[in-house]
Amino acid sequence: MPSVYDDIVERLEQAESLAVATVIQTRGSTPQKVGAKLLVHPDGRTQGTIGGGCVEAEVWKEATAALRTGASRVVEVDLNDDVMGDVCGGTLSVFIDVWQPQAAASRSENGA
Repeated sequence: MPSVYDDIVERLEQAESLAVATVIQTRGSTPQKVGAKLLVHPDGRTQGTIGGGCVEAEVWKEATAALRTGASRVVEVDLNDDVMGDVCGGTLSVFIDVWQPQAAASRSENGA
């Protein structure tokens, strides 16, 4: 099974943008820990996980919006809401980084 990094390289080589959602902070009980990743492709496909269920649905929605605008963002996912059925009781901060083929090419040219 290819890693998320293999998929990032492959998508960028095919001139496809994607959003990389990474858990950057957790507080309380959460389904995943810092570093967990979810890739979101422009057609809505995903790879990886940051926790499934409502967590992933909310981040997927934000990631598809970020892909449309081309702007990266940080989102907070609160798992304390009993109405949504979230039972973890914690909070995740997720950085959604939009990767575009042109930006990736200039990063590698600059040694980043």
